[in-house]
Amino acid sequence: MKFSMEDQTLVKLGQRSQTESEDLATLVRQLVEAAEPLEGVFNGPARAKFNEFKAKTDDISTSLNNALSGIVGAIAGQNLAFVTAAEDGAGAHQSAQGSTDFSSEAVLARISGQASA
Repeated sequence: MKFSMEDQTLVKLGQRSQTESEDLATLVRQLVEAAEPLEGVFNGPARAKFNEFKAKTDDISTSLNNALSGIVGAIAGQNLAFVTAAEDGAGAHQSAQGSTDFSSEAVLARISGQASA
């Protein structure tokens, strides 16, 4: 199985997720502001539920923001893992290549040794 991803994919995803988290918090606040004209319309249990809704919007916004912040953190961790693995792999290949003898005599000796085996 082949897995191919651009080197900035996770960085871009993290940035977009962070922006969307901020946008979502703004939308929740806008919802509360849009509902404010209705505040004086409700009476009794409806008013109590409306006030409860307003009181919980900060909690809702905070919970959504924390969840998306966790996602952004996970994306950053994945990006670090991919970058580190790519650098480690490149270093291992470079090290192996540096210790390999590509001279024609060594290659011919290995090939002829394999042919007779």
